[in-house]
Amino acid sequence: MVDIRGRDIISLAELSSEEIMHIIELAGKLKQRNYAQTFASQLQGKTLAMIFQKPSTRTRVSFEVAMKQLGGHAIHLSWNEIQLGRGETIADTANTLSRYVDAVMARLERHKDIIKLANHADIPVLNGLTDMYHPCQILADLLTIKERKGRLQDLKLAYVGDGNNIANSWINAAA
Repeated sequence: MVDIRGRDIISLAELSSEEIMHIIELAGKLKQRNYAQTFASQLQGKTLAMIFQKPSTRTRVSFEVAMKQLGGHAIHLSWNEIQLGRGETIADTANTLSRYVDAVMARLERHKDIIKLANHADIPVLNGLTDMYHPCQILADLLTIKERKGRLQDLKLAYVGDGNNIANSWINAAA
């Protein structure tokens, strides 16, 4: 049985193929309304802090809606609204959030900042985007490919674009 509860997801390199497939299978099931209702209270009493140094409509809405559908609550924290960079260190923020929320999703400019956040937090940290990786986007892409092709194994994929966080995450996923 695959269990990734309580773990950080900073890049897909940290997950085994089995763990990635588990996430994709569960996400596919949760898209089915009947199945999702079974989990409607799975995150009851849980709070996700969402730190946005780089705003994103899709990321904010998808995480907020997911938390609500699973019975939890999400808090949006704009980089400009919190004290990061203006007197409070990333370590201080990680320690503070660890006392009040159950997990953190962060979209940050620099990958080293999410590493610091994860290293100092006592709760799971999810990488919503950094300059090096974008694991949540690739997990969503993998789900779409599985839905369209019926499988993920033995497919040939081509990435056309810049060598960036998406390319790096695709390299992790393909491996």
